[in-house]
Amino acid sequence: MLRQASHELTISTRGRGLYEFTREVEKWLAQIEGGEGLLTLHLRHTSASLLIQENADPDVRRDLEAFFKRLVPDGDPLYIHNAEGDDDMPAHIRTALTTVNLSIPVQDGRPALGAWQGIYLWEHRTHGHARRVALHFIGSSTVK
Repeated sequence: MLRQASHELTISTRGRGLYEFTREVEKWLAQIEGGEGLLTLHLRHTSASLLIQENADPDVRRDLEAFFKRLVPDGDPLYIHNAEGDDDMPAHIRTALTTVNLSIPVQDGRPALGAWQGIYLWEHRTHGHARRVALHFIGSSTVK
């Protein structure tokens, strides 16, 4: 039988960087007994993003941050919007270049991720925030 479930996670950040929350997603799928289906994640913010990225080598996360620091520098005089500081508009641009939505197949009650993949919130602001991620599952139940 087809079923749906929704939930919201709050992820606390300490400032710019990538924060893995794969385990929290897996835990929720286990709680709702999700079986086969589709998981949608939506970040309710415009200055952070979601991504699936390698979770084995931290150099990947450092290199991504270094690349975006060069691509979208803080305090560029080109930006007019700086209401919350030099990192304000760069955070919005970083989000526009990435995404706030992910769709992940669920198989046997788990996100169908590769061996080295994790689900991340990418904080683009230099100060910490409490970020809200909406989760929605549609599919079958593991309960027979």
